[in-house]
Amino acid sequence: MTKGVSLVPLEDSDREQFIKDNQEAFRYGAMEEFGLRDCHFEEPGEIISRETIERSIDGGSAYRVLLDEAPVGGVIVSVSGDRGELEILFVSPANHSKGIGFEAWKAIERLYPDVRVWETCTPYFEKRNIHFYVNRCGFHITEFFHSRHRDPNCPEDDDEMFRFEKVMFRPGEASYAVPGLASSFCGQGRCQNQIYRHFGILAL
Repeated sequence: MTKGVSLVPLEDSDREQFIKDNQEAFRYGAMEEFGLRDCHFEEPGEIISRETIERSIDGGSAYRVLLDEAPVGGVIVSVSGDRGELEILFVSPANHSKGIGFEAWKAIERLYPDVRVWETCTPYFEKRNIHFYVNRCGFHITEFFHSRHRDPNCPEDDDEMFRFEKVMFRPGEASYAVPGLASSFCGQGRCQNQIYRHFGILAL
C-alpha cells in the first residue's frame, strides 16, 4: 500500500498544468506500447487532445492525485445517480509502479459511497490495464466492442474496446440488481476517444 495518496478537487489555477501532465502521461504510455509506429494521435504530438481533456473536466469532476501533498496524477469521473464513469485516470511516468493508481481508485470509491455501479473502458491490447481493473480494482469485463459489435451509443466507432463494470456491494448485501446494467453509461456523449483516455493508467 502506498501511503500518503489523496485526492483534492482541481483548482482553476492548476488546470493548465493538469492538462499538460495528462498529455505527458498518455503520450508516454502510448509510445511505450507502440513506439514510433503509433497512429492514435488526436492532435499533432499528443495522444489525447486538449479539447478532450477540457470537455471531460467541464462535464465531470476532476481531482488532483497527491502523494505526500505533491501532485503526481489526476482523475476525472462523471456520476449520475447511482452510476459512475471513470473517464480519466493518470499517474505521472516518474511515479509509475508505486501503487498510486490503486490508492487513487480506492479514494474515488470513498468519495462516492452512493455509486452502485462504476464503469470504464480500455483498449483490448492493454493487458496491464485489464490486470489493473480486474485483478486489482475488482471490475468485471461486461462487453467487447469491435467492428461487428459496436457500442450502440457510438455506432461510428469501431475501435476494439473492453467495457468494465464494478458493482459496489454494501455490508451484508449478497447481491444488487442494477436496472439497465448492460446499457452503456457513455450514452451521455462522453464515450468518444475512450481508447485514448486510459493510456495514462499504464504501469500504475
